[in-house]
Amino acid sequence: MYDKNTFAHELSFMRRPHTKELDGVDIAVVGVPYDLATSNRPGARFGPRAIRAASAQLAWGKHWPWNINPFEKLNVIDYGDLDIDYGYSSSIIGAEITIDIIKILKAGASTLTLGGDHWATYPILKAYNEMHGPLALIHFDAHSDTWNEKVQRFDHGTMFYHAINEGLIDPDHSIQIGIRTTNEDRMGMKWVTADLVHNRSAVFVAKQIAERVRTKKVYLTVDIDCLDPSVAPGTGTPVCGGLFMHQVQNIMHLLAPRINIVGMDVMEVSPPYDHAEITSLAAATIALDLLCFQASS
Repeated sequence: MYDKNTFAHELSFMRRPHTKELDGVDIAVVGVPYDLATSNRPGARFGPRAIRAASAQLAWGKHWPWNINPFEKLNVIDYGDLDIDYGYSSSIIGAEITIDIIKILKAGASTLTLGGDHWATYPILKAYNEMHGPLALIHFDAHSDTWNEKVQRFDHGTMFYHAINEGLIDPDHSIQIGIRTTNEDRMGMKWVTADLVHNRSAVFVAKQIAERVRTKKVYLTVDIDCLDPSVAPGTGTPVCGGLFMHQVQNIMHLLAPRINIVGMDVMEVSPPYDHAEITSLAAATIALDLLCFQASS
């Protein structure tokens, strides 16, 4: 993939060209350094930078278990971070994120977003909805993010409540994997809880996902807290009993090329709470898995 030292040179995701030029681009890697919608521990604004740095460790050969170099098939760039002025309200920032993502989509590329708190998926979904209509959602997370105690509240625990009500995603073809917090209202989405993942197999989970989304266009979002805190401590709202990296990777590997992913993200990496960069490395690995998924489809 790259022939330079992994500990040196420019900082971009997987050493991809850092550019805003979108001609002929298949996937633009986009950072959203925002964490003002976080309910617990902040720091996810530093997530995109940390994921990029960790990805250098992976930029040396074919990626396991895919055994491919996705950049031989896909033209992937690092678009850099979106400009976010934290002095404005989330509604203004969200509108700007939507505009930026629409620009990329209209140029013919899709996005792999690095976060940043999970609220940012909401304005990203608005952009995708404008281009594709309602999408199926595949959501790896410890939390459902559909809480509605305060219906006007927009944060990283309510955005899918709003996304469903606004018709951005189709709950009848959406599925959430790794859930291990209570929420009485699933809003029509199917759950595969963390316990079920542990007690069954990756083959079982992949089948559940494929049967749920069917032929719908899919947005796939990964909150890094889907992983157990022993694997990913660097996140805002860690929950014990979570998934392990081999489970997430196996599920994704088994899904390809059975589903039609049009957009994807990896969110909620908070480096101040990380240890030895293991959370950032996990996020970078999952992001690379997603690129391999697309290259295999």
